[in-house]
Amino acid sequence: MITMSITEASRSGLSALVAAAEEGHDTVLSRHGKVVAEVVSAKEIAQLRQDRETLRDAALVMARFATDSGARTTLDQALEFFNLDRAELEAENAKEAKSGDS
Repeated sequence: MITMSITEASRSGLSALVAAAEEGHDTVLSRHGKVVAEVVSAKEIAQLRQDRETLRDAALVMARFATDSGARTTLDQALEFFNLDRAELEAENAKEAKSGDS
């Protein structure tokens, strides 16, 4: 990994930074000694995005597992909680299906 200031990167040229990234050489860009950006290949960015999604899914599964009491709620229990009945639910579903067909 190469580290250079914004000024050095500007002198080096965008095409050189892109070529280095394509070859797998990341370039860290700094301003006043602080890292502000990195130039990496599109392939690496795609992999990082995929990894982020995988980690997000794994965190959700772990959170659900950690908080699962094992108790399940039936549809009738949920309807009762929201003061609904099956006829209202079926009517609402039919209305939504009809509006979706239009």
